[in-house]
Amino acid sequence: MGSLGSAAETAPDAVHAWRPGIAGVAEVLHAAWHEHAYPAHTHDTWTVLIVDSGLIGYGLDGHEHAAQHTGVTVLPPGVVHDGRSVTAAGFRKRVVYLEPAVLDDGLVGRAVDAPLVLDDTLRARFAGLDRALTVREDLAAESLLALVTEGLAWHLSGRPTPPREPAATSTARRARDLLDTDPARPVRLAEVAAALDVTVPHLVRAFTREVGLPPHRYLVGRRLDLARRRLLAGEPAAEVAVATGFHDQAHLTRHFRRLLRTTPGRYQRGSRREHLTPAGTS
Repeated sequence: MGSLGSAAETAPDAVHAWRPGIAGVAEVLHAAWHEHAYPAHTHDTWTVLIVDSGLIGYGLDGHEHAAQHTGVTVLPPGVVHDGRSVTAAGFRKRVVYLEPAVLDDGLVGRAVDAPLVLDDTLRARFAGLDRALTVREDLAAESLLALVTEGLAWHLSGRPTPPREPAATSTARRARDLLDTDPARPVRLAEVAAALDVTVPHLVRAFTREVGLPPHRYLVGRRLDLARRRLLAGEPAAEVAVATGFHDQAHLTRHFRRLLRTTPGRYQRGSRREHLTPAGTS
């Protein structure tokens, strides 16, 4: 009688890659490989990745390293590296390729010497960045990209004392005023930061500290308020989505479900039902 299959009838190898519309990000790649070994090569970008399962052994500039489940691995542009599965089950990884200018050239040597950055907060932020890029949450991606690149630069440059920053209260208040002017307008956090003469990481930290939400989540809330009013006024959900700053109806629906556990269509239909008169009233 034949076996039920190698316990290990695993899912096939898979690669999914795309170029998001976020400044500084050249490509995103998700890969699951079981016995793959890729040859020595270089990239013209910074390669930043996390491993979700398994272990990747690789050579970088003639020295052996391992990309593991903990931490964030960063490989600099122009430096030769290869890679291979170390465990029998292979590995799964998520990679974001960053344009060369996103990190300073002076950090290349440090990245060659110590490509694995052990920082749980940085890893969580990178995972959040990857998710935002995957579901096209552009403002969230821009916010997290700024924090990830700042964190990488801080580690690779020897953890210097951060420069003195403007008061968080003033930054948050002015940023909130700018966002409230027209919440539905397409906006980049880099534009807001430039208008306030601060960095994007400072803007995100200051806003989160004072408001209790990062700027992208605050703006989504304001857009949902606008969308709810227009839905209750009877406008079609697809038109409401575009008019209130969402990519499309699916994008609006995802946030609607997260906030209200219903869809825009059901929310709108519920508003049209006649109210029942409580028993015993005239």
